[in-house]
Amino acid sequence: MQQYFAIDNWGLLIAVLMVCIAAGISALMKLGVAKSLLWATVRSLVQLLAMGFILEYVIRAQNVWLVIGLIVVMLIAAAQITMSRAKGIPKGLVPLVLLSLAVTMLLMLALVGELVIRPNPWYSPQLIIPLTGMLLGNTVSALALGLGRFFNSMRERYEEVNTLLALDATPWEAAKPSITSSITLGLLPSIAMLASSGIVTIPGMMSGQIIAGQNPVNAAKYQFVILAAVSALTLLADSIILALVYKRCFISYDRYFVPPARDSVSTLDRIRRQASSRANSAQTSVR
Repeated sequence: MQQYFAIDNWGLLIAVLMVCIAAGISALMKLGVAKSLLWATVRSLVQLLAMGFILEYVIRAQNVWLVIGLIVVMLIAAAQITMSRAKGIPKGLVPLVLLSLAVTMLLMLALVGELVIRPNPWYSPQLIIPLTGMLLGNTVSALALGLGRFFNSMRERYEEVNTLLALDATPWEAAKPSITSSITLGLLPSIAMLASSGIVTIPGMMSGQIIAGQNPVNAAKYQFVILAAVSALTLLADSIILALVYKRCFISYDRYFVPPARDSVSTLDRIRRQASSRANSAQTSVR
């Protein structure tokens, strides 16, 4: 099981041409996604090749500080991507998202790396960095879903929350239904992947190892460890971040206020600017 099928530049060009054909079809059908599809393709190719060159250097160097530095950069980028994907959330959550990702990621890397796989050295870059990327990639989507769902749920439950507070419920008790539904929503993709892997789909890590010439049984073991870690990390990260942010919905013990979403604030500012511009234009025309 050592045969490896390399991809040359012609193979990359054909892959890009496939996307170009799909973009052309979408343009003919006037779907409105041709430009975004082409841009995403170019961006993906550049980012993946850049990461490949960086990983090649880091793996050859075998330097623990390079590994730690790359993980820190990945964590910061993951926090920013989470904030950009989450809909209806207030500003100022980046430090809390970064904290929850860092705590849960370090815990999961320690458990998987030291207790399950046990690489030598412990910071082995060919294991730790790809593992970090896979865990973060799945957790970012779950966090974005969970945060968006929580704040939207709290807005939808405005009357219910006020009633609970009037009945002497604590802020935690009033927010708990929204927290529960948000964590459940974030876990659904991980549960679905666990249930369908091996029967409906062969996930990416297992497929990649098999294509690289590794034993399929060992590849299956690695894939299961990743799926289990992703599920645990998603639950922990969602729980920590929601436990940190739910108090943002309460001004005091018995006063309920959900901070406005970032997009609603920008929309309000835009409306105000437009109204001001129209008023100035009206005054100019009168003069």
